[in-house]
Amino acid sequence: MTHLDTELIKLKHQLFEMWSLVISQVETSREALMNFDKGAASEIAFKEKMVDTYELKIDRECENIIALYNPVASDLRLTLAILKINTDLERIGDFARGIARFVKKCPKESINPELLKVCQFDDLIKNAIEMLNDAKSSLEHENTRMAVSIFSHDDFLDDVHHNSNKIIANYIKKHPDEIDEALNLHSIIRKVERIGDHCSNIAEEIVFYIEAKVLKHSGKIKTV
Repeated sequence: MTHLDTELIKLKHQLFEMWSLVISQVETSREALMNFDKGAASEIAFKEKMVDTYELKIDRECENIIALYNPVASDLRLTLAILKINTDLERIGDFARGIARFVKKCPKESINPELLKVCQFDDLIKNAIEMLNDAKSSLEHENTRMAVSIFSHDDFLDDVHHNSNKIIANYIKKHPDEIDEALNLHSIIRKVERIGDHCSNIAEEIVFYIEAKVLKHSGKIKTV
């Protein structure tokens, strides 16, 4: 095993540690909102610093590998993919923190369960969590078919986000006293939809690393 191989193994290990932390952040954000658990929301804010630390460290390691070892072919693709996935994971962590911030600052003790149900929020965020887990597994096992399957989950998130505009507008008409929480939920739904977008970006990078195929701006083809 070469020094480069050893460094890439260490780099992937650090990425997967960060990945697991980000998955935990999104799972906790779901718990915080569904149960209006301010303690869980505070936990997300605390761990966000750990995510940021991972991002800086992984960025630095990628730069060092490129500068010191001059990787080529699949080794270079892996390094570049990790560099981009690292950024996507940090942004996902930011969205989880945004959900937590709403829970911590909201003066109410809960969001109307009816509103959460009509907006399919629980299905939405569970799909986002599944996308994150599948993306992690697809890189661990170098499975491009699993990576490509993530795009169909993203379509569901896009549909829920699109439909939420009309659903929330109608809800506000019937419940004008809940306008603030309805608008805040719309913002949260947008955050979860953006998590899906970043998961799709990650899937593209995994396919790029394994298959040397660029899916960006290609309409996210469904087969590899």
